[in-house]
Amino acid sequence: MKRECKRIISRKLYIFCLLIIPLFCLFFFLSLMNEGLPTEIPTAVVDADNSALSRRLSRQLDAFKQTDIVLHAKDFSEARKLMQKGEIYGIYYIPEGFEHDVLSFRQPKVSFYTNNSYIVAGSMLFRDMKTLSVLGSAAVGRELRLAKGETMEQAMIDLQPIVIDSHPLGNPQVNYAIYLCNVLLPGLLSVIIVMLTVYILGSEVKEQRSREVLSMAGNDIFTLLTGKLMPYTLSFMLMATFYDVVLYRFMGFPCNNGLANMLLISYLFVWASQALGILLYSLAPIMSISLSFAAFITMLSFSISGFTFPVGEMPRWLQIAANFFPLRHYFVLYANNGLNGYSFQYAWPSYVALLIFLFLPILMSFRLRQVYLNSVYKA
Repeated sequence: MKRECKRIISRKLYIFCLLIIPLFCLFFFLSLMNEGLPTEIPTAVVDADNSALSRRLSRQLDAFKQTDIVLHAKDFSEARKLMQKGEIYGIYYIPEGFEHDVLSFRQPKVSFYTNNSYIVAGSMLFRDMKTLSVLGSAAVGRELRLAKGETMEQAMIDLQPIVIDSHPLGNPQVNYAIYLCNVLLPGLLSVIIVMLTVYILGSEVKEQRSREVLSMAGNDIFTLLTGKLMPYTLSFMLMATFYDVVLYRFMGFPCNNGLANMLLISYLFVWASQALGILLYSLAPIMSISLSFAAFITMLSFSISGFTFPVGEMPRWLQIAANFFPLRHYFVLYANNGLNGYSFQYAWPSYVALLIFLFLPILMSFRLRQVYLNSVYKA
């Protein structure tokens, strides 16, 4: 441990991985999503009618928090060119004769175009434009019914026979920072942990000091792993604690089962990530290959963990494969404990799964000991 602490202090790479990168990721993502949702997304309106009703519709669209009307285009081709350049993300098209059709009891049509290459911006604009169109249609229908002599209550019953009372659970504000930061930040920390673990183990072979280090540990591979990795384990546990305190105490993100429970989950996740790093290096003791494999596995875990696409909707073999990634179990535990506040009985399989990862070094101990005794470094 003393030897490893001296190595950490003497090498900028270790300080960079243990301190600078994790802190940069934390403050970068929190500042990037400090509004919770994207706001003031540039949008264009093509008003071919230019009537009082169409202008009022444009002002109402601009009033939405996510939408910012930056251009009132004369024709559609002008707006289309700006969308192709990436300067706007949506177009709301009001056709000629819109007001006349409304007053003549015809069915006018409005069109809206969103750039879903940027899925978040496109989805937000689509929601605002669709909401405006539905509300605008209801407002016109209400005025016509009132003009025919119906009461407000009668008009509203016909326009909205079923009233929706929605309650988004876990993240009622639909805050993207809550949705993303609680998985992206631990996921990025796991990338650092796994790759640094592989590098730490491989560097001894690269520097041809593996036999010397194993001899210092009394030829016991478990003593070697404990002493060599303990400073990094404590550093990453401290960083995970800092993450959780910032997210759940200072930022006020949902943590329904308490901070202590999330800290336990985070520590298990750190240990499981280190164990995965040991496994990957033991399977492929050539450092360049094991580092590449570690990068592939950890980046793949973002897609297969289930926070962007439900695991239950994936092919059966991917559903099984998801269980071999620590980030998947961390996400399940966070969703069950932090967001939903479920008790232990509903999440215990993921606790057990993270604990199983801790036995990987035991399974690979003989292989790793042989690597340290016999391997010659290969680039």
